[in-house]
Amino acid sequence: CGGTRQSPINVDTAQVIFSPDLRPIQLSGYSLPANKQLKLKNNGHTVVLDLPESLALTGGYAQQYRAVQLHLHWGSPSVPGSEHTVNGRRFAAEIHVVHYNTKYDSFTEAMVHPDGLAVLGAFLEVGHGENQYYQEILKHLLEIQEVGQETLVSGFNIAGLLPANLKLYFHYNGSLTTPPCYQTVKWTIFNQTMLLSHHQMSMLVSTLRSPDYKLLQNNYRPVQNLHGRRVLASFQTTPSVKHSPG
Repeated sequence: CGGTRQSPINVDTAQVIFSPDLRPIQLSGYSLPANKQLKLKNNGHTVVLDLPESLALTGGYAQQYRAVQLHLHWGSPSVPGSEHTVNGRRFAAEIHVVHYNTKYDSFTEAMVHPDGLAVLGAFLEVGHGENQYYQEILKHLLEIQEVGQETLVSGFNIAGLLPANLKLYFHYNGSLTTPPCYQTVKWTIFNQTMLLSHHQMSMLVSTLRSPDYKLLQNNYRPVQNLHGRRVLASFQTTPSVKHSPG
């Protein structure tokens, strides 16, 4: 997984470049009826929810992208585990919603092309109330504790897993964060964080098992060198004030 456009990265808000060309991200088909069954799986690295191709990115990107799956990265009860960091700060967890460019026939074909993939990322933090959208996934984790186990989840509004404000985000060119680490991902990292209850976060970090039967924890990749890449922001970040997203 070498290369000069690897992910994740640290977003240094003093260095990002404001780009007025970055339009709000628009989601289409993200609200699924309850009778639509989605496959949820423990693949040994993370928890993956397969998404129907009716979910699409219709705004914010020059081309149209179709959803394939979403998955999460997390730490442990004592250590945060987001993949991206902001000003060196790591968040409790991170969600990735993976899409592929509709000009290709499949995710497998798209993932080797420079414009093949688009991933939406958002940070998760501990807040007060329970997050009803994340609960739709978390309540099934006990059914997929062991590697390779899968279960079915009733459809819900997948957009609820992402911030309400899809206008504010960072954008850069990077890679998949697990092998084969293809450098074909146009990343969108939202500035607004998602809040889960303390109990929900502990369910996420302390339920699934890894291939060696230990708890599946700290499944994030360390931040990679930028190698001169530019990180764009859809909003003005003020270098004088050091504040984290949210």
